[in-house]
Amino acid sequence: MKRREFCATGAAALTTLCLPCGRLRAADAEVAAIGSDARPVSLSRHDIDELRAGLRGELILPGDGSYDAARRLWNPAFDRKPALIVRCAGAADAVRAVSFAGGHKLLTAVHGGGHSLSGLSSCDGGIMIDVSPMRAVEVDPVARQARVAAGALLGQLDREAQAFGLATTAGTVADTGVAGLTLGGGVGRIGRRFGLTCDSLLSMEVVTADGRWQRASANENPDLFWALRGGGGNFGVVTEFVFQLHEVDPQMYGGEILFPLAGGRQLLRHFADWLASAPDELYVDVDVETDEKLGKAVGFDVCYSGPVADAQRVLAPLRKLGKPLKDTLAPATYLSLQGSSYTPGFSRFGSYVKGGLIYGLTPQLIDVVIGCAEESPSDLMAVWMQHQGGAISRVAPQDTAYWGRGASHNMGVAGAWKVPSADAERNIEYVRTSWGKIEPLTRGNYVNIANSDDRDTRIHAAYGDNYARLASLKKRYDPNNLFHLNANIKPAA
Repeated sequence: MKRREFCATGAAALTTLCLPCGRLRAADAEVAAIGSDARPVSLSRHDIDELRAGLRGELILPGDGSYDAARRLWNPAFDRKPALIVRCAGAADAVRAVSFAGGHKLLTAVHGGGHSLSGLSSCDGGIMIDVSPMRAVEVDPVARQARVAAGALLGQLDREAQAFGLATTAGTVADTGVAGLTLGGGVGRIGRRFGLTCDSLLSMEVVTADGRWQRASANENPDLFWALRGGGGNFGVVTEFVFQLHEVDPQMYGGEILFPLAGGRQLLRHFADWLASAPDELYVDVDVETDEKLGKAVGFDVCYSGPVADAQRVLAPLRKLGKPLKDTLAPATYLSLQGSSYTPGFSRFGSYVKGGLIYGLTPQLIDVVIGCAEESPSDLMAVWMQHQGGAISRVAPQDTAYWGRGASHNMGVAGAWKVPSADAERNIEYVRTSWGKIEPLTRGNYVNIANSDDRDTRIHAAYGDNYARLASLKKRYDPNNLFHLNANIKPAA
């Protein structure tokens, strides 16, 4: 299965609802919720009505007709039931929602594009601050800048920017949210040319845990600007991003080429030798997967953003690795390679992922990866390696919160299952077992692949030597750790 296709209930019950409107009856006094410390919290009718009255967007409660649709996550493996959902229409709503969450010490989740593989964009019994209605994308082709609201998806940014022959690094799956991708760093098909998504940031507007709206840039709140570029969702709710855009020819060259898994060890060794000298314009993902028609295979997802006339020469060594089962490499637009014609929606598959950073495709790693693929119990499994290096590696690790600058790839093991299915536990166990073999060969991890069951040691490794500075800034901007449903940085003591 392609990566892009994967890409205890709390006390979140209203005491009594007046259906179908979902509002509390006058006789009802409280809404039961969960605090950030996992203890019960009671919210009065007055509290709820006051919050609703101050919003331009919606406040949705259990029992409202729109509740189930609003709480639904992209990854259906998670069935979260928040006590309150605030669907923000603008930054003012985010200010009110954060102030309410902090004032009542509520368990707090922030929902942007909703593509969180680990389900951390919602919660049971707490408040979901949902910025997904905020999807405006405005491109200034003269200044080569894009102003992007926090709920926008990558495909929307790509389409607007490419209309002017511009782009910025923007992931690999069109229905991913801009906010989550950017705050974790952001790897994409043109990242080796232009750096991580966060490297093209000019400024951000953010609501910090004290409910204050602030702007972060190189000149305003520079420490916060540093932390937000790779520190994940630890420091507040970002409501808007301003990106520097880059001239990018809409016509590129790429696609997919698959080879049989048999012989995969030798094939990947030759591939690793060739890839080590790849130009910045070349991006090649590795996917060891099962194609529903062709069987188990070693696949390469290619994007060459240099001159199309040079592509055949640059990619000739890849085609000479063996006899392919499938070869769709051809001239293609950047939008088609990004999948921007894909209609945003929800995955039909539950998924579970473990990941980390590697510093070269070593023979030992290749042996382990192929062995894991050979042992896969299902067609809905994949081991993937996402290409880094190039311009990403030429930024010093301490210049932004993103630490893993020297990694050649971020990689992971993904398992998926149709929902509902009895295969979930078997597939999750396969991922955990396979990752247990791969993890010793990794160093650090990409916080956008962080799981809720990751150990503190893995979180520390994700931020490397930047962790101490991040913990100090966490104490300044979020001393009570309101924003902890993420690759969490604990406030410094």
